[in-house]
Amino acid sequence: MIPEIGHYALVLALGLALIQATVPLYGTIKRDESLMRLASSTAVMQLVFAAGSFAALTACYVTSDFSVANVFENSHSMMPLIYKFTSVWGNHEGSMLLWVLILALFGGSVAAFGNNLPVTLKANVLAVQAWIACSFYFFILLTSNPFLRLARPPLEGRDLNPILQDPGLAIHPPLLYLGYVGFSIAFSFAIAALIEGRIDAAWARWVRPWTLAAWMFLTVGIAMGSYWAYYELGWGGFWFWDPVENASLMPWLAGTALLHSAVVMEKRNALKIWTVLLAILAFSLSLIGTFLVRSGVLTSVHAFAEDPSRGVFILGILVLFIGGGLSLFAWRAPLLKQGGLFAPVSREGALVFNNLFLTTACLTVFVGTLYPLALEAFNGEKISVGAPFFNLTFAPLFIPLMFAMPFGTLLAWKRGDLLGVAQRLMAAFAAGIAAIALTLVATGTQHVLAPFGIGLAFFVIVGALVDIAERIALFRAPLKASWSRMRGLPRSAWGTAIAHAGVAVTLIGITGAATWGTERIVAMKEGQTITLSGYALTFDGMVQRSGPNFRVLAGKFTLREGGSVIGIMEPSKRTFGARGMTTTEAALLSRGVSQLYLSLGDVNGDGTVAIRFYYKPLVLLIWLGAVVMALGGALSLSDRRLRVGAPKPAAKAANSAPDLQPAE
Repeated sequence: MIPEIGHYALVLALGLALIQATVPLYGTIKRDESLMRLASSTAVMQLVFAAGSFAALTACYVTSDFSVANVFENSHSMMPLIYKFTSVWGNHEGSMLLWVLILALFGGSVAAFGNNLPVTLKANVLAVQAWIACSFYFFILLTSNPFLRLARPPLEGRDLNPILQDPGLAIHPPLLYLGYVGFSIAFSFAIAALIEGRIDAAWARWVRPWTLAAWMFLTVGIAMGSYWAYYELGWGGFWFWDPVENASLMPWLAGTALLHSAVVMEKRNALKIWTVLLAILAFSLSLIGTFLVRSGVLTSVHAFAEDPSRGVFILGILVLFIGGGLSLFAWRAPLLKQGGLFAPVSREGALVFNNLFLTTACLTVFVGTLYPLALEAFNGEKISVGAPFFNLTFAPLFIPLMFAMPFGTLLAWKRGDLLGVAQRLMAAFAAGIAAIALTLVATGTQHVLAPFGIGLAFFVIVGALVDIAERIALFRAPLKASWSRMRGLPRSAWGTAIAHAGVAVTLIGITGAATWGTERIVAMKEGQTITLSGYALTFDGMVQRSGPNFRVLAGKFTLREGGSVIGIMEPSKRTFGARGMTTTEAALLSRGVSQLYLSLGDVNGDGTVAIRFYYKPLVLLIWLGAVVMALGGALSLSDRRLRVGAPKPAAKAANSAPDLQPAE
C-alpha cells in the first residue's frame, strides 16, 4: 500500500506542477493578481506531495519491502539503518526522486520566503520552476518509476553498490543536488525577467541569495565527494579529473562567476546581459552533468550506467530548457538597455577580469570533458583527455585570478587607483615573499614553483585581512572608532574575506599534497618494518572479522615516530556476498593537517601483502578550505540586506521607462 501511496503522491505533484506552470503565466498576461498568487500555494502543495512520495520510498527501504523492484535491486535486510536511508538515493530512480524533491523545495522556499518579490516576477519565476519540475516528473513516471512492484517478491535484496555503503555517501549526494538543483532558481529568475522584460539592480539583489545558497551547497558537496574518493577508492588522490567530477565543477565555476557579476549589476546596474546569460548557463551545466551521469555515455565510479533511452529523454529536457533559454535570451537580450559605464581599472573591471578567467576555466573543463565523447559519437574514435591536459590548461588560469583577488576588493567602484591599492597591499606582498623564502629554506629548491604557490596563498589571505583593516580604518583612526566600524561592518564583507581566504587555504593544501607527498608501494611480510618520511610502519599480521552484510580482511600495522608508537592502522578489504564485490577501506592517521594513508592490496601466495603507504603533507587543508569558503558564503547569506532584497525604487525610478528598449 505504501508504494501505491508514494506513486499517487508523485502523480498529484505532477498535476500541481502543471497548474503552477500554466495558470500563473495566464494571470500575468491578463494582469489577474489572484491567478498569479496561485503560484505560491501550488508550489507549497507540490512540495508537500513530492516530500510524501519521497517519504513513501524511504519507508519501503527502511522496512525492506522487496516487493518493490527498486528496493530489491539496491538494498539488503542486513544493511545498517543508515545505509537503508542512503540507498534511497544510491540508485538512478531514487536519486531522481531526490532531484525533484529538492526542485520542489526551492520552489516552495521562493513561495514562502519571497514575499518581497513583485507579484508578476514571483509568478513567472514559480511558473518556470514548475515547467522544469514537470519535465522531470514525466521523466520519472515514464522511464524511472521507483515504485514498480515485482510479481513474485524475493526474500532478500541484491544489496546496495558496496562502494556507496559509506557515511560520506549519506551526505555527498544531497549536498551536491542542493547545489545542482539550486541553480534552477537563478535560471527561473533569468527566464522570468526576460519574459517580463525588466532586469535591473533589484533583480540582481533578489537572485543573489538563492545563487549563493546553491553555491554553498555545491562547494561542500564537491569537497565531500573529493574526500570520499580520496579515502574510499584507495588511490590516495583528491581529484582525478573524472568526467563526472568535472560535471559538478563546471556549474560551480559558472555559479562563482554569476555571484561576482551579480554584485556588479546590483551595485552599478552594469553587466546585465552577461549576468542573465550566466544564470542560464549555470543551470544548463547542471543539466549537462545530469545527462552525463544518467545517459550511459560515461563509465565512471560516480555514474549511473543506465538504459540509453533514458539519456534520450534527458537529452530532450536539455534541448528544451537550454535551447529554449538561450533562444529567449538571444531574442530579448539585444533589447535591454545598457548599464552604467566604468573604467577598466575599477572594482567592476576586476570583477569582469574574475569572470573572464572563471568562464575560460569552465570552457576548458567543458571542452576536455565533452570533446572525447563528441569525437567518439562522430567517427567512433576513442581518445582519453586526462589530468595532464587539465593541469596544463586549467591551473595556469587560476594563478592570475588569485593574484588579482586582493586587488578587486580594494579598488573603488567606477574608477580605481591601482598604484594606491598596491601600496595598501604592501603587507600582503611582504607576507607572500616571506612565505616563499621560508618554504624554500624548509624544503629546498628541488620544487621551485611550489613555494610560489604557498606565497600566493599567503598573499591572498593577508590581502583579505587588509581589506577588513581598510574598511574599519585600522591604524588610521582611534581604536575605539575602528572597533565601532568593525561591529557595524556588513556580514557580507566578512563573508567575502573569509571565502577568499578559503580559496587560499585550499591552494596551500593542493600545493603541499601534490609537491611534497611521498609514497611507498611494497609487499610486506609479517613482522617487517618500512620507513617513509621519518615514520616507521610495522606489519603485525592479518585479521578476519564479519560485518552486518560483508566479510572483512584487515591488516594490522603499528606506526612509530622516533621510536614511539603513535597509532595503529588497519586498512581492510570488504567482501559483499550479495553483490560479489570487494571494496578497499584505507586507514588514515592525521598529524595536524597532514595525513598518513595506508591502503591494502592483494595477499600473495608467499604470505606477503601488497600495501600503498603515503605521507600527504597539508592534505586536510584542501577540504578545510572548501568548508571555510562555504562558511564565508553562509556569513554573507546571513546579512539581512542580502536576504531582505532590494529596497523599493524611488518614485522617479518607478515611473521611468522599463529596461526593455533598444540598446544605446
